[in-house]
Amino acid sequence: MVATSQPAATLAGLDMLRRGGSAADAAIAAAAVCCVAEPMSTGIGGDAFAVVAHGDTTVGLDAAGPAPRAAERRPVHGKGPRSVTVPGSVAGWAALSDRFGRLGLDACLRPAADLADGGVAAGPHCSGYWRGTPHAPAELGPAPAVGEVYRMPELAATLRAIGRDGPDAFYRGRVAAAIAAASWVTEADLDAYRPAWVEPMRADYRGVTVLELPPPTQGVVALEALALLAAHDRPGWADQVRAVALALEDGFARVRDGADVTDLLSPGHLAARAAAVPRLRPEPSGGTVYLCAVDADGMAVSFIQSLFDSFGSGVVAPGTGVVLNNRVEGFAVAGEVTPGRRPYHTLMPGMLLEGGRVRGPFGIMGGFVQAQAHVQHVTAVLDEGLDPQAALDRPRFRIEENAVWLEEPLWPRAGELRALGLDVREEPSRVPFGGGQAIEIRDGRLLGGSDPRKDGFAAGF
Repeated sequence: MVATSQPAATLAGLDMLRRGGSAADAAIAAAAVCCVAEPMSTGIGGDAFAVVAHGDTTVGLDAAGPAPRAAERRPVHGKGPRSVTVPGSVAGWAALSDRFGRLGLDACLRPAADLADGGVAAGPHCSGYWRGTPHAPAELGPAPAVGEVYRMPELAATLRAIGRDGPDAFYRGRVAAAIAAASWVTEADLDAYRPAWVEPMRADYRGVTVLELPPPTQGVVALEALALLAAHDRPGWADQVRAVALALEDGFARVRDGADVTDLLSPGHLAARAAAVPRLRPEPSGGTVYLCAVDADGMAVSFIQSLFDSFGSGVVAPGTGVVLNNRVEGFAVAGEVTPGRRPYHTLMPGMLLEGGRVRGPFGIMGGFVQAQAHVQHVTAVLDEGLDPQAALDRPRFRIEENAVWLEEPLWPRAGELRALGLDVREEPSRVPFGGGQAIEIRDGRLLGGSDPRKDGFAAGF
């Protein structure tokens, strides 16, 4: 089974599985297609993270790049050449393919290259988001209408080169020179970049183990919020909001590249936080794609990839089709850019284990909503017994801009939060609440879900 935010990506992933590929092959193919079918949210100029679970193996992939080593310590540039960090996605694809793939990188990238050459029809989310982005790169052409076919021939050529020559085609040579010419990232920064395999963080909730990745991701925020909720036999909706707000405070204060945040899950810290009063604070925005896959051998891959803001920095490396990220904006959490380090990362691939076995991958994209939405998804599945689709369909809250934003179905419950002294915003748009995918393994069956806030679907065979 494969679940993604774009129909073409789900189909590409399924094709890899039909050809005997692994869930890793399916995830890479789907991620590459998303770079074509949802270019405002992701691209090979961005970053990626994954959690892979197979048998007794559970491992995390950290493919996030740092700020340039020669970057100045300065306030954050939200857009433009000085908002770019070293792109990690391509190196992440190669690492995932080498360790868990069966078909090779070229086979996994060919569907995306063919779509970029031949054209892909814009879905409603893709078209609307593209049209609503004021800094969409002119090099990609005008924003397509719903159903309109657009092409990305320069990106197709770059994808074919990566498939043929591996990550060297991106991190060295012509493409690397173009990235360096368009941004403050140097060819030396690109040449030195390597992804890393990391140990996921974990916490138990209702007898199920929840896996998240360590810093620079905000995975610990979801785990801390769930640990706070675990003290309640029947946590209510207001309890969720409060737990998320408290955990977000700790995340903003403590999550940094290389930081040890395990003490945030200690009994003593949780007891102290449970008695605290949450304070809301503003957050930067952001956009992402999340996808997941499970193969016939039981390997599960939870994969997330992003440019951060819509079309990232707004900068395209000339002649390559590579839209560069603006992940430097994540340094706004710390207050300034740190040369050679990674910023606070919103990206979070999640995984559930039960009895030591894979229960399923899940994730909800959408910038800083991700930790909050992970909590809402896990409680929907484990406290309320909802299937993946029903859990993803549920309306969400989002803590942002010193207020709790509510999707329209939750508006009648706004008084419950105002009674706690929280400011509430009734938000008519669904865009700020992200979009998720999930697969669960139940009694040998695969149950998939795909968020109606995006264009995609879950499918299996």
